[in-house]
Amino acid sequence: MIPIDPNASPSALLELIYRLKVKDIMTDNLKTAERDTPLRQIQAIMRDNKVSGVPIVDDRRLVGMISVDDIIRALDQGYIDSAAELHMSRQLVVLEDDMPVSFGISSFEKYKFGRFSVINKARELVGIVTSRDITSGLLMEMNRSLEEMERVLNVQAAPEPAGHVKRVFLVQQFDYENAGRASTELKKILNARGIDRALQRRAAVASYELEMNLVNHSLGGRLIFHVDDDTAVIEAIDQGPGIPDLAKAMTEGFSTANDWIRSLGFGAGMGLPNTKRVSDEFDLQSTVGKGTHVKVMIRLRTPTEASP
Repeated sequence: MIPIDPNASPSALLELIYRLKVKDIMTDNLKTAERDTPLRQIQAIMRDNKVSGVPIVDDRRLVGMISVDDIIRALDQGYIDSAAELHMSRQLVVLEDDMPVSFGISSFEKYKFGRFSVINKARELVGIVTSRDITSGLLMEMNRSLEEMERVLNVQAAPEPAGHVKRVFLVQQFDYENAGRASTELKKILNARGIDRALQRRAAVASYELEMNLVNHSLGGRLIFHVDDDTAVIEAIDQGPGIPDLAKAMTEGFSTANDWIRSLGFGAGMGLPNTKRVSDEFDLQSTVGKGTHVKVMIRLRTPTEASP
């Protein structure tokens, strides 16, 4: 049993459950057999590798499963040297590697199985998932998130130049509960410095649009503020998936948001264009598969007012 309730767990844990994919936590060191493999040989595979089930494959495609119960039955009834395909289970429940971990948890609760085979879109066997894989994967990811938070806190604790304020916010994918928190904090900083309200609004718009881009389109990232007497610099740095066509991304109305995100009222394709419109300087860098870095600057003083 998995000691996690997908409906009542803390929001931070729920975010991990829905963000992580089955392929992130599955075991891909597979022990398999083929249709003509004798059950006696499969018994040896189970014994040597301490597993209680062996997938049967045909050119990487999953076609059946032999369990320890099948081996015991073969020993009792005297057909332990028969081929696997004569006695394998063919009605299988599987998971796909791109499914959220939440589907895996639900499947363990529903079917009470000890493991599930994992296939890719080509229906090829790519892994095995046990309940232990899920709990271990979640614990490792939570530990990684805590280490990232500690690293960010240490950066924020570093001494700052006089008159300079730096804030770093971790932004999680699909975390709509906390969306907007960072941009609200930036507005408070500017208001405390007596910055003109029109400039506060411009900075808040840029910050909010970049924050929502991280929530809607990234795998999570950081929003960083640098505020001094003359400028407010906002950086959004994410961990992927990157933007294939920067020109399209800057086109008003173009969006890669899925239907679920659109149903929540987001993903209208105005985030980056709006950010550029309210910024004095705008820079967008992105690499497919590696992430995106957006850096904008808003002048808080006219050139004649700026500090020497």
